[in-house]
Amino acid sequence: MQIVELDVLLTKDNIPVVTHNPMLMPDTTRDEHGAWIGNDTLKISGFTYNDLHRFDVGGIRSGSNYAARYPEQAFLFGHAIPTLAEIATLCCRPAYQNTWLNIEIKSTPLHDGLTPPPAALAHHTLDVIQSHGLQNRVIVQSFDWRVLREVAAIAPDIPRSHLTYLDCAAPVMQPNIYANSPWMADAACTTVPTDLPTIIANMGGTVWSPFHENITPSDVAAAQALGLVVNAWTVNAPTDIDRMIDAGVDGIISDYPARVQRCLLQRGLSWHEDLTTPN
Repeated sequence: MQIVELDVLLTKDNIPVVTHNPMLMPDTTRDEHGAWIGNDTLKISGFTYNDLHRFDVGGIRSGSNYAARYPEQAFLFGHAIPTLAEIATLCCRPAYQNTWLNIEIKSTPLHDGLTPPPAALAHHTLDVIQSHGLQNRVIVQSFDWRVLREVAAIAPDIPRSHLTYLDCAAPVMQPNIYANSPWMADAACTTVPTDLPTIIANMGGTVWSPFHENITPSDVAAAQALGLVVNAWTVNAPTDIDRMIDAGVDGIISDYPARVQRCLLQRGLSWHEDLTTPN
């Protein structure tokens, strides 16, 4: 199955837009005059969509750390942040009838006002999904399980994916799984959670999406025994892709899907039935 993973935030006028960070990124954002923006304090939720649409996010600033991380990314001109409705409309075309969307709703319980309330995020995102008739071709995921609780209340039949990132000595982002974590909604624990698949299954989750470095084959097997789908993120290096295939995960979220495809084909596997290993 082909699934496109994307991130959603809300504008000031409650338009769901497809972008990763709650703030505009100086290394990927130019104003209407082509100049790179000078600071990282411009919140997505602080702009109406019409105002947000004037920014060009098609390229990466040369020489930046971000450019070093993604050297293969093309530099494009005239590309604004799209709305979720635009992507949903594209998915309704006949050519994409077999394409699913894995929609991550970006939210945080730690910084008041950085992202809208979970109820608003869930409501407006689901409104787009349902108005385009995509209920049967989406998964909704979030690190903020409060959002998933709201999704369950509005549309209980839409699969929910619980993203997890464990605390560690040098985290690359904010962990959401720890004792008394506000990210875990009603599942907040007084001790460090050790049985995430059971917690997620008891919350009615469909998918567990752990960071790939946090899981072992036995973790994957335990989750699948509970009926959970396991989608590991963000798996970019070929060695990590191979390790996740060996672990038996159901899905791999990657910035480099072609790498995943090559690793699968080398093992006689694919996400399309009509794909075969070239001779």
